[in-house]
Amino acid sequence: RVILDQINTAYDDYLAAARQIHARIGSVPELSARLSEFAGFEKESQHILNLAFKLASAHRESMDAFLRRSNKSLNLLRVLLSASLLLLLTAGGGLAVVVYRGMIAPLQVRLVESQQLIERQEKLASLGMLAAGVAHEIRNPLTALKAWLFIQQKHLQPGTTEYEDAQVIGKEITRLERIVRDFLLFARPSEPEFEVVPCDQPLREVQTLLGPQLEKTGIRLALDECPPLRIRIDPQQMKQVLINLVQNAADSIGQNGTITLRARDGTKRLSDRLTDVAILEVADTGKGIPPDVEKRLFDPFFTTKESGTGLGLSIAARIVEKNGGVLQYQTQVNHGTTFGIVLPRA
Repeated sequence: RVILDQINTAYDDYLAAARQIHARIGSVPELSARLSEFAGFEKESQHILNLAFKLASAHRESMDAFLRRSNKSLNLLRVLLSASLLLLLTAGGGLAVVVYRGMIAPLQVRLVESQQLIERQEKLASLGMLAAGVAHEIRNPLTALKAWLFIQQKHLQPGTTEYEDAQVIGKEITRLERIVRDFLLFARPSEPEFEVVPCDQPLREVQTLLGPQLEKTGIRLALDECPPLRIRIDPQQMKQVLINLVQNAADSIGQNGTITLRARDGTKRLSDRLTDVAILEVADTGKGIPPDVEKRLFDPFFTTKESGTGLGLSIAARIVEKNGGVLQYQTQVNHGTTFGIVLPRA
């Protein structure tokens, strides 16, 4: 603006000098203007030209300053946009992690558990059908063998080799009958006949039944004081489960140890809802369950015993499920195992 004001002032001087020369030429047309008379006009013209160059230089400096400010603003804007984008991505990533942990991960776990449960049920169903068919086909010949053996034993004298052989055959037939019975029980477990009983009743019956027998091997079957809880179960089926767990505990101990029967109350998730429960526990001081065995603990027909069928725990788990509960366990190698029968309180 300053240079433009100077140009306006210089233009007035330039115009006055031009008019002066024009007036002189107009008053004396026959005379030619001298070069010296053009000196003032030339000076004013040069002055305007210099101001024009100065204006152009000032304009260029102004544009350069504007471009520098613009580039600075653009760089700042670029940084702000990058930071905003980074914050947005971080927030989006954090939200995605929260959503994954809070919703997707639990759903994936439940889906995997459901798939495993479906596979296990399908396996159990197939094995159950196979076991029922095999057991049915074996039971009839066993019955005939046992009847013929009973008839033949009447003609044998006690103390003879033939009589002793017949006794061995009888014991093996009885063992086969027990295996067939386990197969049929696994394939078609009977429906429970429910009664409401104190939670310590099946524990006391099992202690009375198995305590004296276990004392012969130095194993003490103890019963802790139980809280006054009542449960709705089939007493005979639950006693069968407890007998199986106590026998397994005794096998794990071998000799000289303790098996403790106890009951406690708690809250567990049964049938997808929290439920007040009574937990009947069988705790032993045995060898514990090795990790490789633990993976297949409830698989049908899997056993570590030479004469076992591998159906004991599978049948126990199914009986507990039919009584509305679940069978759980905790184990530590060389420190013992605790099995818990979780049942809804009456």
